[in-house]
Amino acid sequence: MPSLERTFILQVPSSTENLVMIRDFVTSIAEQAGLTPGEVADMELAVDEACANVMEHAYGRDMTKEVSVRATLDGDTVEIDVIDTGQGFDPTAVEQLELDKLISSRRSGGLGMRLMKKLMDEVHYEMIPGKKNELRMIKRLRKK
Repeated sequence: MPSLERTFILQVPSSTENLVMIRDFVTSIAEQAGLTPGEVADMELAVDEACANVMEHAYGRDMTKEVSVRATLDGDTVEIDVIDTGQGFDPTAVEQLELDKLISSRRSGGLGMRLMKKLMDEVHYEMIPGKKNELRMIKRLRKK
């Protein structure tokens, strides 16, 4: 029997106060998908990082803007899309320094995408200038 695809959307004002609501939303979706507690925590952290980056960098802390988090579940994956209309960026332009060099130079920035790619199975970023930015993160479900 084919699995049913289900989609859930949370849209919140771009305020770090709403990160708790986003984490709760993601936790609920991940648990519903049957992820382990460790996988739930990884997904929560990846989405939290993505949304915090949107709020701080894409929107420059402009709380009049909105962040959308769309979760799609099917029998094979959990897909989380973080969508915004703020300032986009080119992830390939971010210098990928060795972690020890980042730590020793005490630089902030440059870790977000690396962290998301480590925690999730796939990460894709699409920017449509003047329209939207969409970060797609995918976690594959283990077959029982």
